[in-house]
Amino acid sequence: MPPRIAARVAHQDAILGAMPAYLPSAGAAGAAGALTAKLVTLFPKNAALGLHTHQAAIVAFDPETGTPLALMDGTYITAVRTAAGSALATRLLARLDAQILAILGTGVQARSHARALARERRWAEIRVAGRDQQKAQSLAADLSGELGLVVRAVATYADALAGADVACATTHSPEPVVQRAWVTPGLHVNSVGLHPNGPEVDAATVVDALVVVESRQQALAPWPTGVLELAGPLRDGLITPEHIHAEIGEIVAGTRPGRGSADQITLYKSSGVAVQDAAAAALVLAAAEERNAGVLIDL
Repeated sequence: MPPRIAARVAHQDAILGAMPAYLPSAGAAGAAGALTAKLVTLFPKNAALGLHTHQAAIVAFDPETGTPLALMDGTYITAVRTAAGSALATRLLARLDAQILAILGTGVQARSHARALARERRWAEIRVAGRDQQKAQSLAADLSGELGLVVRAVATYADALAGADVACATTHSPEPVVQRAWVTPGLHVNSVGLHPNGPEVDAATVVDALVVVESRQQALAPWPTGVLELAGPLRDGLITPEHIHAEIGEIVAGTRPGRGSADQITLYKSSGVAVQDAAAAALVLAAAEERNAGVLIDL
C-alpha cells in the first residue's frame, strides 16, 4: 500500500484522493488476493447542499492479469468499513465495562458507527449530538427503532461526552468537537472526521491520550494526506512522532499492548487506509459473484 495522494480543490476546500492497494490475504478462496484502487472526494461544503461530503468509487482488478473486474460504489463501502474499523478499535481499546456511547455528528458516518458499535456490544445508552438539533433528534429516533436501544439526542457535544465511556467523532467540523475539558477518565475516542481547516479532537486530548492509528506513515504525512489532530501538536512541539503508541494492526497481532489502565484516555484516529478498502471490496465482490448480482459491461 503506497501512501495516499490527493489533489486539492482550493476554492471548495476539497480534495480528490487516490488509494491503491494489493492485499494478498484477501479475496475469494483460491484467489490471488485483492487488487483495488479507490478514488474518493471530500467536499465539506456539500453538507449545506444536502449532498454527501464523501463520495467514492472503487475499482477491483484481477491480481493475475490486471484486468478490471468490478466498479463499486465506494461511498457506501467507505462508510461501512470506516465504522467497522472503529468497532474493532472499541473492542481493543475501550473498557470492558463501557456502557454509554456518544455519537458526535448526524451524517452517514454517524449512522454507520452507531450500527457497527451496536454489533460490538449492547449499550445502556447512546447519545447523539450535532450542529443541527433537529437532525440529531431524527437520527436518534431512527436508531432507537432500528437498534432497539435507548438512543437520545442531546443539545451539545459536551452533553454527549459528559460521563461517556466511548465516543465516535464523525463530523466535518473545523472546530474540535472533542475537547479535553469535556473528557472524563477512561474515555475511548474513535475519530474519523476530516476537515481542511482544523481537527475535530483538540490538542490537549491528543497529548493526554494513548494514540492509535491505522498507518504511522500516513498519519504523519503532510496535509492533505495526514491528519490535523497530529499535525498541530507536532508543529507546536507538544508531542513527537513517538507519541503514536501503535498501529491498530499491531494491537490485533499482539505486538503492542492496548489500554494500560481503566482511567487512561485512548484515541483511535482513523484517516482511512487503502488495505481496508481492498478487504471490504473483496468481500463485496465475492458476495456479488455468489449472488450473481451486478451488471456486466464491456469496456
